[in-house]
Amino acid sequence: MTVLILLFLTTLFVAYANGANDNFKGVATLYGANVAGYRKAITIATLATFAGCVASVFFAEALIKAFSAKGLVPDAVAASPTFLISVAAGAGGAVILATVLGFPISTTHGLTGALVGAGFIAAGEELNLSMLGSSFFLPLLLSPMIAVLLTMPLYKVAHALRGRLGLSKESCVCVAPGEFTPVVAFSQAHAARAALGSGEIRLMSVVTGTAPDCLEKYNGVVLGITAQKLIDAVHYASGAAVSFARGLNDTPKIVGLLLVFEALHVQVSALAVASAMAIGGWLNARKVAETMSKKISKMNDGQALTANLVTAILVIFASRLGMPVSTTHVSVGSITGIGIVNGSADRGVVSSILMSWLLTLPIAAIISASVYLISRSS
Repeated sequence: MTVLILLFLTTLFVAYANGANDNFKGVATLYGANVAGYRKAITIATLATFAGCVASVFFAEALIKAFSAKGLVPDAVAASPTFLISVAAGAGGAVILATVLGFPISTTHGLTGALVGAGFIAAGEELNLSMLGSSFFLPLLLSPMIAVLLTMPLYKVAHALRGRLGLSKESCVCVAPGEFTPVVAFSQAHAARAALGSGEIRLMSVVTGTAPDCLEKYNGVVLGITAQKLIDAVHYASGAAVSFARGLNDTPKIVGLLLVFEALHVQVSALAVASAMAIGGWLNARKVAETMSKKISKMNDGQALTANLVTAILVIFASRLGMPVSTTHVSVGSITGIGIVNGSADRGVVSSILMSWLLTLPIAAIISASVYLISRSS
């Protein structure tokens, strides 16, 4: 019984680390485009993620089975609480380390690495690595590439559609005491034409306000609704959809560790995991939020909305098919795709994130293998 309690607690630790590192990713574009402040964004993410966690019990049975380790190691090993504790410790340790450092990594990657590390020690030659190729590694490698490739043309289509609908963008210069806040869309060309006294100078204004006031806004009406209000509404909805999809996709992976609890109903396990995720995101998401929202790319409302729509579609589609893609990889790929289009992608930040992804697997594997060795010898 003590071992089972320890397994339950370490699984909740994985869920907490997952929430801290992943919960904000669904609303990163809202915060990055200054559509919502941090606290408002994390509230939306928490509620939508929790809803996705609950829904996962009914729609994502394939992922629960995939991350129970059956097929990867012999059934006797997969049902061993000691093995599962080691997997949970490896995945949770790798994810919480990245969270503290501010790197957005994949819990899926952490769990996969932990399964391999503990599985190698526990099963030896019986470890079925071929299962990882199509079931785990392929979706994880392809998902960020697909996100980048989808986001770039989709934004260009959306940009062209905006022109056809006659929607324009207005900008302002914000003057505040002791500071100057430039506007994203206020290019040098605009400034030059203004200095030459062209007619465009009448479209500019100087206002006093805070930084969030100095944003690009959309003018025009679509279906009787102000363009800016419509874009904001869809953006909020897409942020909630990504968070919901993340909860839908990630919860089964963690709940799979608890299948050994025959007396513990799956719904109870999912509720416990969902609660731990929510707490982790609420308390420890700030550093990852800053990296995802502010450091990868600069986005306006339309660009941020495009990235979020791509992320939501890909993650929900993968969840339905039982493919263990990473919301992190998809979201980072989408945001990077926008940065490539508008020229704002920070190569240094993207390179650091890619390096953290590469290190996630071996770090999780080393931790889980070490924990299993210690547990077996004690």
